[in-house]
Amino acid sequence: MMQPRLVYGEVAPDGLKAMLGLEQYARHSGLEHSLLELVKTRASQINGCGYCLDMHTKDARAAGETEQRLYTLSVWHETPFFTERERAALAWTEAVTRVAESQVPDTVYEQARKHFSEKELVDLTLAIVAINGWNRLAISFRSVPGSYQVGQPQVKPKT
Repeated sequence: MMQPRLVYGEVAPDGLKAMLGLEQYARHSGLEHSLLELVKTRASQINGCGYCLDMHTKDARAAGETEQRLYTLSVWHETPFFTERERAALAWTEAVTRVAESQVPDTVYEQARKHFSEKELVDLTLAIVAINGWNRLAISFRSVPGSYQVGQPQVKPKT
């Protein structure tokens, strides 16, 4: 059975508070909750983060996301199940998550700008930055998938 290496929120509560601040900003930015869950799930798929995949698929389902869309998210470009705005967000998510490989191509930016205002695109990018950070924390410290309950934060800062 997988064991966590450490509980990062207990070791560095101020760092956790900073991450939670970014997460809260993204969550309340005005972007659609369903879109944010798709973005978080797709980035977590790319990064191979089991803990975050467990969390965000549960959150997406609880918010009404369909099994069909969740099952086909990794091949979104081959399916008819996503809107043009969602497709632009998913392409942006993939490019930003793989920034070292792609340097976020102009074509992906131009497509995203057709569907997102400047502020929305910055907010979307901050949400992508946040999930990539969470993925790196969860993977590095071996957060165990399966324990997350919808509506309960997994990591709580010490008060």
